[in-house]
Amino acid sequence: MISYVCRRCNDLECETSVCPNCGERTELAGSKVFWCEHCNAPSFDEVCNQCGSLCAYIGTDLRPVFPEERLLLEVLLGQPFCFAESSVWNVGSNNYIVDGKKKAVSFKSLRERNDIDKVIEKLNEYHNKNIKYVQEFESSKTIVNFIKINKNRLNAITYEALNYIKSLAGDKNESEMFVSFSGGKDSTVVSHLVRSALPDKNVIHIYGDTTLEYPTSEDYIKRFRKEYPQTPLLTAKNKDQDFNNLCEVIGPPARMMRWCCTVFKTGAITKKIDSTFKNAKQIIAFQGIRRNESVSRSKYEKESDDSKIKKQLAVNPIIDWLDFDVWLYILSNRIDFNYAYRQGFTRVGCWCCPNNSAWSEFLAGIYMNSKYNEFRDILYKFAQKIGKPDWKVYIDDGEWKKRQGGNGVEYSQKSIVSFKPCALEENTYNFELTKPITTDIYKFFKPFGILNYEMGRKSLNEVYVLDRKSNMPVLRISGRLGSSLIKITVFDNSPVFRIKRIAEMYLKNQINKYQTCIGCTYCEAVCKFGALKVFNTKKGDVSNDSISYSIDENKCVGCLECVKHFENGCYISKVLKVKKQG
Repeated sequence: MISYVCRRCNDLECETSVCPNCGERTELAGSKVFWCEHCNAPSFDEVCNQCGSLCAYIGTDLRPVFPEERLLLEVLLGQPFCFAESSVWNVGSNNYIVDGKKKAVSFKSLRERNDIDKVIEKLNEYHNKNIKYVQEFESSKTIVNFIKINKNRLNAITYEALNYIKSLAGDKNESEMFVSFSGGKDSTVVSHLVRSALPDKNVIHIYGDTTLEYPTSEDYIKRFRKEYPQTPLLTAKNKDQDFNNLCEVIGPPARMMRWCCTVFKTGAITKKIDSTFKNAKQIIAFQGIRRNESVSRSKYEKESDDSKIKKQLAVNPIIDWLDFDVWLYILSNRIDFNYAYRQGFTRVGCWCCPNNSAWSEFLAGIYMNSKYNEFRDILYKFAQKIGKPDWKVYIDDGEWKKRQGGNGVEYSQKSIVSFKPCALEENTYNFELTKPITTDIYKFFKPFGILNYEMGRKSLNEVYVLDRKSNMPVLRISGRLGSSLIKITVFDNSPVFRIKRIAEMYLKNQINKYQTCIGCTYCEAVCKFGALKVFNTKKGDVSNDSISYSIDENKCVGCLECVKHFENGCYISKVLKVKKQG
């Protein structure tokens, strides 16, 4: 049971997330799920739709516990197959429901008293005996009753989602839309809904392979392609960078600076969208985002063009669905899904994401042991490099997830830009760089205008930047190749540079980008005109020297979004920002 209220209409109680009175978005007031003792299964309504019994409240949301997770839980408790004949569900975190009775377990205690290698050994020992329960699970009385009890809820959410998709995209061409497909349960449901709502369209699916996917995700993608050969499934993947190498140079990602998403997801998907939808001004992207996933996502709208990825209208057909709804839809329609959920993972993205819980890390140690140990080795080396005395606490207690900035990271020194006004020339700045000057530095000033190499004195390597409209000089840049000193004169021929503080910030930003860029491609993603291109000329090499950064002057309109979008002008520079001591 879900209840909504509309704040605009004096807290009017509503049945859906759209107010029937004003048509605006409502707020989620709360959700409840119940347990029917007679049917031994969960119910969305307080009165069971199958037997008519009054059901007991058990939580705000719920997901099934598959036989694989059930066996793991039993092994960790030291009681193999004690719940094998029971109806087992999870109502959040470490709270389980066994035949309608709540059973809370301490994940921390289970982790501390169970050795990962021994757990793996036990799971292998009981694997064959558990196969019977795995094969019979979806036809078991528990799941059959779950589906029957909640058929009204299933029909309601399916009808609403299908009509929404049809109304939004029914008259559009298939070349103007795609499904953002992560391989997770939510995007799996959205994929099925889109294909059901638009059967005459072969809607493209774009899978963002971050190179950090669960092994089960890779297997699922193969099965999906085989089961739906008519559905175009494209892969967006950053083949230029290597996660392990980046961790070594700029440190592992953390909760406050998940550079991995930018480098391996946003940038790669943007490039795939650009190459796939070259002429489209706006594309509908069907996503599986849901509000109850996190606090940050609770603020998301059902559709929005305020996206990290340019020219994308993000559409979220199941934004108000619960986990309960997602699994009801999957199990009712017998849809294949990512087997990581069978193992007990509640989310599948990057398996080593700093937002993952300690329990997810523990599961990773069991189900992908070699990858788990490899990443721990990376964390150990980083802890040693930045001088952490107790590396084990730093890793095991998740302290690495809390780090902010580039303190202790050598590469962070590249983001330092120092300058001082020239004493001899008005409106002129002398910048001292941490990287020797090459001819590449001039490319970073193209957002301000057209480069002119003829007006300047060649002996001083002098280049002018001309205003796009008036053709008057706005900047003069000079610096000897190989040196670390560059002189920039600002002319009062453009409104961009009339405010001194803004002028200084913009110049620093572009010099910072020249010194720090490692090809994360985020600035390429924010360019709405497709003028900016970034790629690594030496695949896997984390070096500022191997980055090709180009701006097409015929496409660039001088909006300066790539200059001002990020703090210090460069996303990686933001990641590596060093806290001042004192």
